Amino acid sequence: MNQPDVVQGKRDGETAVMPYAWVILFVVFLASVAAPLNQNKVPPLMPILMQSFNIGLSQAGLLMSVFSITGFLLALPAGIILQKLGPKASGLIAVGSLVIGASLGALSGSMGLLLTSRVIEGVGMGLIAVVAPAIIALWFPPEKQGTPMGLWATWVPVGSIFMMITAPRLGIAASWQAVWWVGAGFALVALALYALLMRPAPAITGHGANFTPLPLRQALANQRIWLLGLTFGCFNFVFMPLATYYPTFLSEVRGYSLADASLIATISTVMVLFSAPLAGWISDKIGSRKLILTIPFLFFAILMLLPFHVIGWQIVILMIVLGLLLGAVPTATFAAVPEIMGNPQLIGLGMAVVMLGQNLGMFAAPVLFGKLVESIGWAAAGYWLIPIALVGFITGRLVKIR
Repeated sequence: MNQPDVVQGKRDGETAVMPYAWVILFVVFLASVAAPLNQNKVPPLMPILMQSFNIGLSQAGLLMSVFSITGFLLALPAGIILQKLGPKASGLIAVGSLVIGASLGALSGSMGLLLTSRVIEGVGMGLIAVVAPAIIALWFPPEKQGTPMGLWATWVPVGSIFMMITAPRLGIAASWQAVWWVGAGFALVALALYALLMRPAPAITGHGANFTPLPLRQALANQRIWLLGLTFGCFNFVFMPLATYYPTFLSEVRGYSLADASLIATISTVMVLFSAPLAGWISDKIGSRKLILTIPFLFFAILMLLPFHVIGWQIVILMIVLGLLLGAVPTATFAAVPEIMGNPQLIGLGMAVVMLGQNLGMFAAPVLFGKLVESIGWAAAGYWLIPIALVGFITGRLVKIR
């Protein structure tokens, strides 16, 4: 007797997509958005947090870095957790960690407790980044995964934009704690929908409806995935200082209000909503993941000469150009993982390696950049991002993908 969730029919040699797969995509996307939404509470509120806890710029950067160190330490274990517990339980742990961490942060009266809450939130980020693409790969047939993967690739900018626009206004009107409660509430809604609507995947990929564990060594022996992870780590190292500190720079050096500074810094993130799907479409049209992955790094190397020199309308133009480039690298990276790993059930482990690189870059960059700013100034600190961009270009060229 056939399972009701199994898709049997094909049209023109392709497997049909179940309508419920799009419900799953929505649930996974909402759960994913809850992570960067909570991660990016800090940048638009950094001056307020620095004053509230009497800390310096590099210490404030720890609030972003400590979020990532958990993701770094959890990246490979997240792939194992997914294999052992399956997609639904792993996802519930991920989003539940965001609820707990954000709630604890809202109640924090000391820097130590706030840092601890960020570690707990980091568990959610580390897990959902691995779980989400694995679920998509199991629900959508391989030949039709491009569209859902491209839509999911906007999870970080959507969460970031929401918080960059909401946080400064709410923080000024109420308190920074109110922003933390908003993050906890969003994650709680995502958790409830995930628990209610998530189902076992249908047998559309040739691997059955159950998530069958596969050998860890089969994924980790793939050298191409490690090169891809290193490339993505360089990408995060380059853009993370701007994501973390640029609102503060615009506010303290250029004289913008905190709300206006956050709004201007958000322009690049808004552009990613368009550039990420566009990059995926171009990649399919030209038949190359590698060009979309690598060429932006050369532009990053040039653009890092500018962020702390431009003024007025030049800042807006810079943010638009950066946004057009920022959408390309993640899209090409996420699209390359299934190609490199081959087996859909190894995508989670492949994403674990990629997230290892991402969180390494996200952890190191805010702390190091903050110390550089304190010692040599904003512009000179920006110059140090140029060699990292060039390393990303070189490692990206070494990845064997189409």
